[in-house]
Amino acid sequence: MPGFPGIVDADPVGPLWRGAQLFRAVSYCYALGFHIAVNDDLTHSGVAWALFGVLTVVTAACGVGYYRGFARTRYWVAGEITVVVALMLSTMLVADDHWALGNQTWPTTLWATNAMISAALLWGPWSGIETGLVIGASSTIVKGTFDPNLGRNATIIVIVAAGLAVGIAGSTARRLHETLSAAERRAAAAEERERLARQVHDGVLQTLAYIAKHGREIGGPSTRLAELAGEQERALRMMIADIGEADTQIVAVADDAAGDTDTVDLTVVLRGLAADDVSVSAPGTPVPVGREVAGELRAALTNAIANTRTHAGPGARSYVLLEDLDDEVVVSVRDDGVGIEPGRLEQARRDGRMGVSKSIVGRIEALGGRVLLVSSPGAGTEWEWTVACREQQPCS
Repeated sequence: MPGFPGIVDADPVGPLWRGAQLFRAVSYCYALGFHIAVNDDLTHSGVAWALFGVLTVVTAACGVGYYRGFARTRYWVAGEITVVVALMLSTMLVADDHWALGNQTWPTTLWATNAMISAALLWGPWSGIETGLVIGASSTIVKGTFDPNLGRNATIIVIVAAGLAVGIAGSTARRLHETLSAAERRAAAAEERERLARQVHDGVLQTLAYIAKHGREIGGPSTRLAELAGEQERALRMMIADIGEADTQIVAVADDAAGDTDTVDLTVVLRGLAADDVSVSAPGTPVPVGREVAGELRAALTNAIANTRTHAGPGARSYVLLEDLDDEVVVSVRDDGVGIEPGRLEQARRDGRMGVSKSIVGRIEALGGRVLLVSSPGAGTEWEWTVACREQQPCS
């Protein structure tokens, strides 16, 4: 709880328990003042003070136990109810019938209501109502008579209504907590599925696609291998599409770029992708970004380059450009390949081939970035990714 170091409360009804203990403290002060005022009128004032000592111990023990959480069990609450009823009935021991008929029980009905609140918070509204009725019945036993005119005896109505309200509040808090926890578990599971799906796409699917493409080009016995690889690729892509993915993954960045800090130099990360068929242009000064941003951009760029090698035709080259715009970084990658036929990406998505939509677009959008794709048959393909990032507070 903020402001109280050392108190960790995972109970969804915890705030209500802690608030109830503030009420307990107020009701104790009221009970003390009432007892001081009426003690001289009691027939056994010394016994009454001894019993008030018991009341004080119960108040302190329950207050601390419920506040910190270790006493929120059926045994504690049942014990509290038992003690409260016993103290209320003890009024017949320390006071005469005339005094009992004209007054509330010496522990006061307000203090006794704490037991009703505890039962309602632990067990729900019906238990709150039942405990309220038990408290009301105890008061009736002490008075020795029952007044059917609830207009003159509205206390029991107030207690029962309060038990219902507190119980409903506690039950509602638990249901909301369960709903939120279930949603968080589903989101975590979806995130993990997406992470695995991207890893599969970056590794296994790219390998299967490469085998399928070049196996057909080689011909002969390799044709059958290419067919099997193609079948497995399609089946795996459909499986990934069916499990329902989320939007995030952190891809490892080269050790020499990561270091031990929270930021990395994006120029070093991207230059690590340079190859015979990949040209990388970057500023001559460092471009610091968060590790996650660097990892996602590198992974998306790796996928774009892999797509060029697989689909853009023999001899196609990729050209990478990094621009530092102070509050944004822009990564462009274009190739001089055959380009993308109109509607091809949409058809790939319908066929379960989620590489572009998830491993490229999904990564950038997960960072809050913008994606621009320009392509036409015979004119190559160009991606442009823009991600907001400040040097003083790098994206992460």
